Amino acid sequence: MVTTDYSLGILQYIPFFYVIWSDDLLSASEISVVENTVQEDNSLDPDEKKQLKLWLNKENPPADEEIKTWRQTISSSGVKLVESDTYPLASLSQRLASLRCDECDFNEHLKHIEINLGIQPNHYNHLFDVEVVHEKTSDLYDATILDGILKGEHAPVVDEFRQFLAQPTFQWDIRRNKEDFRTRILEQVQLLGEKGYGAMAYPTAYGGTDNMPTYAAIFEHLMFVDGSLAVKFGVQFGLFGGSIQKLGTKKHHDQYLSDAGKTNLLGCFAMTETGHGSNVRGIRTTATYDPTTDSIIIHTPGKNDNKEYIGNALHSTIATVFAQLIVNGKNEGVHAILVPLRNERHELLEGITIEDNGYKLGLNGVDNGKIWFNSVSVPRENLLDKYGEITSEGNYSSSIKNPNKRFFTMLGTLVGGRICVARGALGGAKMALTIAVKHALNRRQFNDSIKIQEDLIMDYPTHQIRLTPDIASAYVYHVVLEEMMKRYSDDSQPDKRQIETQVAGLKSVITWFANDTIQECREACGGKGYLLENRIADLKGDVDIFTTFEGDNTVLLQLAAKGILSYFKAEFNSAGFTSVLKLLQSQLSDKLTAINPLYSNKVDAEHLYNPKFHKHAFNYRTRRLTYTLAMRIRGYIKKGVPSYQAFLKVQTHLLALGKAYSTELAYSIFSEFCTTIEDETYRELLEKVGTLHALQQIHLDARWYLEQGYLGSTKSKAIRQRVERLSTELRPHIEVLVDGFGIPEHCLTAPIAQ
Repeated sequence: MVTTDYSLGILQYIPFFYVIWSDDLLSASEISVVENTVQEDNSLDPDEKKQLKLWLNKENPPADEEIKTWRQTISSSGVKLVESDTYPLASLSQRLASLRCDECDFNEHLKHIEINLGIQPNHYNHLFDVEVVHEKTSDLYDATILDGILKGEHAPVVDEFRQFLAQPTFQWDIRRNKEDFRTRILEQVQLLGEKGYGAMAYPTAYGGTDNMPTYAAIFEHLMFVDGSLAVKFGVQFGLFGGSIQKLGTKKHHDQYLSDAGKTNLLGCFAMTETGHGSNVRGIRTTATYDPTTDSIIIHTPGKNDNKEYIGNALHSTIATVFAQLIVNGKNEGVHAILVPLRNERHELLEGITIEDNGYKLGLNGVDNGKIWFNSVSVPRENLLDKYGEITSEGNYSSSIKNPNKRFFTMLGTLVGGRICVARGALGGAKMALTIAVKHALNRRQFNDSIKIQEDLIMDYPTHQIRLTPDIASAYVYHVVLEEMMKRYSDDSQPDKRQIETQVAGLKSVITWFANDTIQECREACGGKGYLLENRIADLKGDVDIFTTFEGDNTVLLQLAAKGILSYFKAEFNSAGFTSVLKLLQSQLSDKLTAINPLYSNKVDAEHLYNPKFHKHAFNYRTRRLTYTLAMRIRGYIKKGVPSYQAFLKVQTHLLALGKAYSTELAYSIFSEFCTTIEDETYRELLEKVGTLHALQQIHLDARWYLEQGYLGSTKSKAIRQRVERLSTELRPHIEVLVDGFGIPEHCLTAPIAQ
């Protein structure tokens, strides 16, 4: 039977029934959602509920003529479908009902259906013969407020620095000759030094403001100018100057630090070797103390023991060289020594050999080189001796007696550089996302044959799902890195070992995220993204190396996992693993029993959007992986397998744990940050951003959760639909979100971003 005279109650449901039958969206679980909603809708009388339930019978679906009548009812109404509405279909139904009722209340039950069925606007706007209102962006939120939230207490310095970058010296251009490129970058770094930006993290006595968090914010902004500038800036002021600041003592600070901050003294950081990349403890360069001359002899013993990929190598006059310190015939482990490289005429000193690394995939404005030392003599005072010194009597002395602890304490002081690397990579991702979104808000492509104007590509659900979750993650990671730098800079917490574990994992997941995001943005911009002028190509080349310098990501994730296992309280041997197990078992108050089936298939919005669910999911994954990893290692050692071999057998498990821990940590920090936002409007927006990030991470790891029984197939599907739904809900605010990154307009030089 075809019904044509629809009551007000039924009329408001017509658009929903038309969509679900036209696109055949109804599954058994989805029928249940609509049935329950209809039953709970007290605005409907019994006859209306009965009619609507009849239309939900898949065995006896509405007649084709009935569905055509629904379409005609909608088409002849003159109502508009506004895609930028938060709930477009429910809003359309509201406007349809308003034709019969001047002051109809918004029916929240309709919104419930739209959310729970995951209905996307672009899944159905082709079904309606109505005018579709497109908006590039909504003005509900203000990008300057979002920017202010992200800047936090750095706002005055950051705002000033953004204006400083507006001068022609920092204007981006295509540069493919490495010599010219390097000269330009050097000039920019020297200008930054002259203006005090390089020394920002140094003590005030040496020209700084003792503010490492603000230095990190400055570093990220340099990625908006050029990746080569950010990296050379980081090498000169962060690695070279930072090594003097963190590993040296007052005599070194007085002699070198001010000049390093002003770029009067150009230096490099010579740690990595050709034969030993990530294995710093195994480097082969030696620093042998000679008591007869009271000097240290720096020597490269073999062909592949040279320092490799050293930034600033071609411009530097001095290097912080990491070498095995040998005193009185005993190897005291890796220490840092200041070694002059060139004289005042920029000529190499005797015993120094430096070669250009040549052209690279990216960062060709950075002068990377190889360095060999042939019995180069430097004064004993050049040893950066905060953690280990050679006394005037020629003996070695250290306040940290355990060599392992001394080694990790020395490296731990340089964790700030690792945070900056992650921050720089994130800056590259923000830049790419901003370019891609602004392009998608201008570029039109495809339509149905009757439309005059093609659709914005940002209005396609596929485009939303490829960019919006990454924008959400960029917000999360920004907040996380700000917090990690704050913790690292807190001198009231001298033990940085836990932070080193946390940063090792975060640096890995964030730099991988950045590379994946930039690639997605390149593809989202099509051929335009491949043009050099549009910046994404250079971002791809420049950020690629961030996954391997300051620590190879795969190695760092294993470092993070080992830190989690041991809590830095046990050496990795059989006795240590026993104590690790005890620690873990005491932490696991619940016994990781199977998740209740009702929980594993719970799909209502209140549950899936609840931060408690996200935290529980992340924490469960971390604890489960920690416990099972420890049990595996203990099992191998009980069988007599050496601890090193045991670790080799569980490497993939270590990587999974490191990633899981980092994912949990990131969300936890961001979730806590949201509670501090006083403006309720923006707090709710960022909470939604955090929810999208969390559900996307769970979705990406769905295979593991399904294997463990933590998620059922129904819940896994619902999470995927929620990711799509949230991406669509944030579509009206997409430009505001990328503008909230605060990238200065004079840095957004890509033509497609205009």
